[in-house]
Amino acid sequence: MHVGAESAMWSLLSPGSDEDLEARLAMASSSDAARGMFLRSTVDAVRALGDEALVRRCLEAGGEEKIVDFFVYPIATNLRMVFAAARMLEGRYGSVDEAMRQLGRRAAQSFLSSTAGLALQLLSCGDAKRLVGNLPSTYRAAVSFGVRSVVWTGPTSGRLTMHREFMPYPFHEGLLLGVLEKSQARGVQVRGHQLSTLESDYDISWVT
Repeated sequence: MHVGAESAMWSLLSPGSDEDLEARLAMASSSDAARGMFLRSTVDAVRALGDEALVRRCLEAGGEEKIVDFFVYPIATNLRMVFAAARMLEGRYGSVDEAMRQLGRRAAQSFLSSTAGLALQLLSCGDAKRLVGNLPSTYRAAVSFGVRSVVWTGPTSGRLTMHREFMPYPFHEGLLLGVLEKSQARGVQVRGHQLSTLESDYDISWVT
């Protein structure tokens, strides 16, 4: 599909809608996969509501009975679970977008406790600029798809661009905030922009 046409198509879709989900699923291949820790974080967010029936609905949406952290799951499974969870959490957080941000924060917690997340923190030594600069390579250790790159826009600001990334931008806003809040930076801000269905960028800034 032509990039301009795809971008125009996405602009007609409501984030979190069935149409948005189907558009993303249609672009996924069998080799696009993510670690189970991300899926488990989604289940944990739903479990926080205290209703195991909702947890079962979330798992059923992904076609799974349980999630194992170190297994690799198709991104289609992850997408279905995140979209289902966001709708379940919409009432708690006021909107699907905000629910996805909170799911991203949960994913950050799971990611930071993983081998790749611990390595990121070790390499960064609490420095936000090092952390952001190491994100593209760290993503490659957690998922099998996509390309990420960073352009610095100032001493304490930059733009992270994601190509062929399946999760909507609010999810990654939450994930990036959750990761950066583990650095020594203060006043962290992340503002995402959906450029097309599978492309987004994130303006990141902080105070030293």
